[in-house]
Amino acid sequence: MLAYLIRRLLYALPILIGVNLLTFALFFVVNTPDDMARMQLGIKRVTPEAIEKWKVQHGYDKPLLFNAKAAGADQFTETIFVQKSVRMFAFDFGYSDDGRSISREIGTRMWPSLAIALPNFFVGLALYITFALLMTLFRGTVLDVVGVAMCVVFMSISSLFYIIGGQFLVSKLWHWVPISGYAPGLDGFKFLVLPVIIGVIGGIGGNARWYRTIFLEEINKDYVRTARAKGLSEIKVLFRHVLKNAMIPILTGVVVVIPLLFMGSLLTESFFGVPGLGSYTIDAINMQDFSIVRAMVFLGSVLYIVGLILTDISYTLVDPRVRLQ
Repeated sequence: MLAYLIRRLLYALPILIGVNLLTFALFFVVNTPDDMARMQLGIKRVTPEAIEKWKVQHGYDKPLLFNAKAAGADQFTETIFVQKSVRMFAFDFGYSDDGRSISREIGTRMWPSLAIALPNFFVGLALYITFALLMTLFRGTVLDVVGVAMCVVFMSISSLFYIIGGQFLVSKLWHWVPISGYAPGLDGFKFLVLPVIIGVIGGIGGNARWYRTIFLEEINKDYVRTARAKGLSEIKVLFRHVLKNAMIPILTGVVVVIPLLFMGSLLTESFFGVPGLGSYTIDAINMQDFSIVRAMVFLGSVLYIVGLILTDISYTLVDPRVRLQ
């Protein structure tokens, strides 16, 4: 197990370097340091002197990847890429273009994101699996056909419709909860109810249909027929055998959600005015703040790799046949 973890961590290093390089290249293909300076200073009445001063203050006066004016190793270290990106491997995210500490902002904003993402994840997972098991239990019946049709309908509707429709119906028309905003502590519950409900409803179509497919693949295998031959009821077969043996593909799908649990939902937080990491990222993209964008992309990559490792480890818990070497 220890050797496996060390190998995976070593594999992660070139992946993170590649993600860093790709993010850096994509950002500066469409933006130059001069464009970033104009965006921060205001496009109108910006003098060349003000642009150069801004670039010097924020460390964008150096070449991107190679500094021909420097000597020795400084040709590579005295560049925007090394100065702005390499230190992230020590989780030193530096400062945004407006002078705020990115690490402090992440530490503050991750809690509103988790307050929405965790209930959304656990409630949604329980609902999706239960709905999929019901469709599997009554497979081929009217309930199954109606359930699949509902899943297709839910999948076909844009998430924006759920957000805007939920805000109009629940907040503006019925006045049950605030339409947007956030408050820390228990006072924040009324602000979180609607985003969580909309998040769960928006994901029920694709997730429930996918879990149903997994359960139907398991339901006709030999071990299920053996369990039925022993006299077990269909419900016991589903929960005691089918669900247990379907955990590996379920865990594989769950790992994709792990970065979102921490980083938040871009659309949900923006529309509901939640000061989480999702809205933080959207604001940084709008302001062309490269420091924040690269930090969030790097953090998302780290979380995804951690999720993959945890998923592989969890395989050994749900299936003793799996061994990590």
